[in-house]
Amino acid sequence: MILSFIVFLVMFIGGIWVMGIAHGLPMDFQAITFCVGLALVCLSLAWMMREGRSGATRRSNNWDGGPAAN
Repeated sequence: MILSFIVFLVMFIGGIWVMGIAHGLPMDFQAITFCVGLALVCLSLAWMMREGRSGATRRSNNWDGGPAAN
C-alpha cells in the first residue's frame, strides 16, 4: 500500500512540475511538455483509483475477467 502511494505521489507531483516548466520552454516544446504533464497527473489518479482498497468500480475481479466483466 505504501509503495502504491509513493508511485502516486511521484507521478502526481512530477506531472504538476512538468506542466509548470512547460511555460518556460521554447514555443516548439510547450504543448507536448504540457500534455505529458497532464498525462502523468491523469495516470497517477487512475493508479490510485485502481490500487485503492475496493478499486474504482467496487466489483470483484472486474478487470481480471471475472463474472462482472461480461
